[in-house]
Amino acid sequence: MKLSLARDVTLTAVDSGAVLLDGRRGRYWQLNESGSTILRKLLDGDTPDVAAASLSAAAPVSDDQARQDVMALIDSLSAAKLLEVSS
Repeated sequence: MKLSLARDVTLTAVDSGAVLLDGRRGRYWQLNESGSTILRKLLDGDTPDVAAASLSAAAPVSDDQARQDVMALIDSLSAAKLLEVSS
């Protein structure tokens, strides 16, 4: 699975995490620190399982919950057309 930001979407770090700006629609999404870290790992080429392992190592969350959280982030950003997923 390869992930990339959709065209005209920018990712900017902020004190509390990151902001995704959709230049096509003039809308933005705010990610907390965990969401920002996971998204950056995924964009850098980490698999969802590797990103989930990183999350469960850094936060008090089980491996299963971390995997669910990573997939939920991917699903929600894809549904909002902010993230493109390819094989």
